[in-house]
Amino acid sequence: MIRLGGLLARIRSLRQPPLEAADVPRSVAIIMDGNSRWAAAEGLPVEAGHREGTRALRRTVEGALDLGIETLTVYAFSTENWLRPPAEVDALMEIFGETIDRELPDLAEQGVRTRFLGRRDRVSDDLQLRMEELELKTAHRERLSLWIAFDYGGRTELADAARRVVEAGLGADEIDEDVLATFLYAPELPDPDLLIRTSGELRISNFLLWQLAYAELLFSDRLWPAFGEADLRSAVREYARRRRRFGAR
Repeated sequence: MIRLGGLLARIRSLRQPPLEAADVPRSVAIIMDGNSRWAAAEGLPVEAGHREGTRALRRTVEGALDLGIETLTVYAFSTENWLRPPAEVDALMEIFGETIDRELPDLAEQGVRTRFLGRRDRVSDDLQLRMEELELKTAHRERLSLWIAFDYGGRTELADAARRVVEAGLGADEIDEDVLATFLYAPELPDPDLLIRTSGELRISNFLLWQLAYAELLFSDRLWPAFGEADLRSAVREYARRRRRFGAR
């Protein structure tokens, strides 16, 4: 069912002139926020909001494919999310496994390569295996790289990178930005050109602290389960109107 807000956004998107390839960011990151508030507004349990959020993810990935975005990084589960009620955490793990089994393989058929960013030692062996298998099965897909930040925290990533620098025995005079970047969880992950956060919150919540240094930030009032292709196109249009200076004039 298409809700009124999503329908109006789609109509407005269709009225806009087509985007030029040069207007589209190569790398986009999204903080997918608002599942619980969407569920509460609909009179549904929190779990229903998370399940609807997986459908929003699929719509958004397909929208990114249509736009020609090359890399999409989404914040699925933070290191702080372990502090949520145990029943909600258990439901999130179950939904995450279902997404790996049902949604992501279908996206692979459309050319999506899926990789995971963050820790894996705090989930079940079965879930770790399913993550690894999906990464292997989609490794040859080249149309879009989907990075799912799971059990991820930006400060933890930087602390782990510093630890690995020490373990590698590098001296102080050998360390610069380029060297430190090679010790991040995924050195091959392109820095996002655009960060989108849904639900109206105005913060980045410990997400990609290093990689977002020069990203354009866009905050949407749309709750994540209601987000879709039209909202992504609107965000890309706003990005295209901005001039990125990278510190220059």
